[in-house]
Amino acid sequence: MAKIPDKPELDNPANELSAEPAAQPPQPQPQQRVQVEIDDSKVLANYANFCRVTGTPEELIIDFGLNPQPFGIPTQPIPVSQRIITNFYTAKRMLHALQLTIQRHEATFGVLETDVQKRVRPGGGAPPARG
Repeated sequence: MAKIPDKPELDNPANELSAEPAAQPPQPQPQQRVQVEIDDSKVLANYANFCRVTGTPEELIIDFGLNPQPFGIPTQPIPVSQRIITNFYTAKRMLHALQLTIQRHEATFGVLETDVQKRVRPGGGAPPARG
């Protein structure tokens, strides 16, 4: 169930439109954070280490799956277990939310290196102890 901000009263004179020009140009309204309630009691959580993005001019299709061979080129088809189909407006809002989340994570824990070859340590041992 979502909480929706109250609608302005239509019979309130302060909310009526005036035909007279405004003395000052309207100031942009600050964006309000809307608290939305969600019910996740029936959610199915899955892990994915593979993502494929395709789409049409109207929709974005995001497939998630588990690649059993995450290094190198897979020799078997990757089973896709979840498909999200959304519009580009929702995708853009999701992109923004993900960017903010990654920025906060990296500010706290350091930059995430997505190139696995740059993360591999020679010798495969544990990182050196810090003192």
